[in-house]
Amino acid sequence: KRVFIKDIAHYLLPPNQQKASIAPSAGTTAEPGNPTVLPLDILRKFQWTFLIRHPRRSIPSYYRCTIPPLDEVTGFRNFSASEAGYDELRRLFDFLIRERVVDEKDLMVVDADDLLDDPEGVIRAYCAHVGLDFTDAMLNWSDEDTKLAQEKFAKWNGFHNDALCSTSLKPRDKAHKKVITRESEEAEWLSKYGEKGLKEIRECVDANVKDYEYLKKFAIR
Repeated sequence: KRVFIKDIAHYLLPPNQQKASIAPSAGTTAEPGNPTVLPLDILRKFQWTFLIRHPRRSIPSYYRCTIPPLDEVTGFRNFSASEAGYDELRRLFDFLIRERVVDEKDLMVVDADDLLDDPEGVIRAYCAHVGLDFTDAMLNWSDEDTKLAQEKFAKWNGFHNDALCSTSLKPRDKAHKKVITRESEEAEWLSKYGEKGLKEIRECVDANVKDYEYLKKFAIR
């Protein structure tokens, strides 16, 4: 039986590239060069998958959760660029490759856009990578499953509403594949979030694109 754990990489690495030290609860021996708070012997116990999303989509999505009216639901009222996590994810990725925790020839990087465009294709490819049998239940779930997920994610109200109200994962509408330019996305952000929002989103997106594009090169197809 496999246990899947999904979490955010920057919770394992101190923010702003600060020097890391092993968490007292995980060990006492210093590990120079380890950017995380977990010792290598613990990191080696996992089979790692890296889930990425273009910052032009993830950052505005997060931003809207921190402003009215959604902030009343999420409880998040301040946008923090340090929550983006791309730098931390890239450094964790490189560290795990360097220490041979993950196999450079068999990396598991999943791009959210690829997954949404071709759910079955990406999940089948992922299953092949990790040695699981693909089943239709990976794309379709029952009302009982949805209810359970809603209960488990109640703490994060407002962040996962679309997923928590769904019963399946189908290819998204092709309208999402429209050509996006810097001008068009900024016009959209300005109309939705105003001048302040546009400035904060633009700066955060630009700061993280290179790390995203680096990881994107390894995405499974």
